[in-house]
Amino acid sequence: MGTPTAERRRAVQDFKRTRIREAAATVFAEDGLDGATIRGIAARAGYTPGAIYHHYAGKEEIYADLLGQSLTALYHAVRDAGGVDATDRARRAATAFFDYYHRHPDELHLGLYLYRGAAPRGLSPEIDRQLNGRLIRVLGVMATTLSDATGLPPDMANRRTVDLTAHMVGLLILESAGRLKVLGFGAGDLLADRLDELLAGTGTTATAQTTA
Repeated sequence: MGTPTAERRRAVQDFKRTRIREAAATVFAEDGLDGATIRGIAARAGYTPGAIYHHYAGKEEIYADLLGQSLTALYHAVRDAGGVDATDRARRAATAFFDYYHRHPDELHLGLYLYRGAAPRGLSPEIDRQLNGRLIRVLGVMATTLSDATGLPPDMANRRTVDLTAHMVGLLILESAGRLKVLGFGAGDLLADRLDELLAGTGTTATAQTTA
């Protein structure tokens, strides 16, 4: 346990890092990772560029911190979704993924690098690898619940989970753009339909294919 002085110092440091991240999130949304600058982030946060560099080596490290915290929160939401049985757990895990990004659309854009182009430009291979690992951990939880619910082997459960994730992201983007409303559908209803199909039919099909 630290001294009161050390704890106060940590609290101040945490506050400053939080303020920097919040400012950076706004700048990234406006300018993208390529267009963002430490000077711009510092101005938004009310700090000097030197104060930013005291906490982060560069804008890429801030971006990675933001996205890393988002993926960690997503992981806990999916992992802790619960359920009364295997099928319910699979449904709740997928729905938790969807609901998290439905509540935090800016974090979805951040995760997809939609701020000025869907590519991880500006991130080092190591940072990109670490962030991908966090996403894989989230999908791993979903794949396990799907395997338990349907009897799918792990490789097929992973495949179906990636397919389902792509479906959910597509729904979220279409809903955010207002296209689903124009077409007369709700993203939540379409997701429920997809989960019904997946949980009712995929296990039987996969079992038949693997035993043929």
